[in-house]
Amino acid sequence: MAYSIHKHLAFNLWANTQTAELLKSVSDEIYFKENKSSFPSISKTVLHIWGAQHIWLKRLQGESLTTWPHQPDQNSKEGQLNGLVQSSLNLSEFIQSKDDSFLTSVYSYNNMKGEPFRDPVDETLFHVVNHGTYHRGQIITMLREAGVTNVVGTDLIHYLRTLPK
Repeated sequence: MAYSIHKHLAFNLWANTQTAELLKSVSDEIYFKENKSSFPSISKTVLHIWGAQHIWLKRLQGESLTTWPHQPDQNSKEGQLNGLVQSSLNLSEFIQSKDDSFLTSVYSYNNMKGEPFRDPVDETLFHVVNHGTYHRGQIITMLREAGVTNVVGTDLIHYLRTLPK
C-alpha cells in the first residue's frame, strides 16, 4: 500500500510539472483570461491546486489553517507555476520522510471553519492526487477553448509508461 501512495505522489509531481511547463509557454492573456469553470481562470485554478496541496500538507503536519494560504510571489504566472511544482515536491518529500505506520494512521485536524475531522492519511493523499487531476483537466479544457492544441497528456497511464520496466 505505501508504495502505491508514493507512486501516486510521484505521479502528482510529474503531472503538475508537465502542466506547469506547458503553461509557461502560453501567453499571459490566455493564462489570466476569465473563463467559465470551477475557478474563473487558469491562473486561479493553478492557485487553487497549489493552495489545496498546501492546506493538506499542513494538516498532515499537525497544523490546521484558518484561512486560505496566500503565498509569496503568487501574483505572477512564473511564481504560481513554480509554487505549484514546489508544493507537489514538498508533499512528496514529507511523505517520503515518514514510515508505513504514518501512512496507515488516522490524523485529526480542523477545517477552515473550525470543524474537527479525523481521516486516514492514505485516503487524504489519494484525495489530494485525485483533486489535482480533476482541476488539471479543467485547465486543459480552458486551454483548448483558447485555441491551444499542443496540450500534454497527464493521465496516470502516461506517467506509468515513463517508468523503467
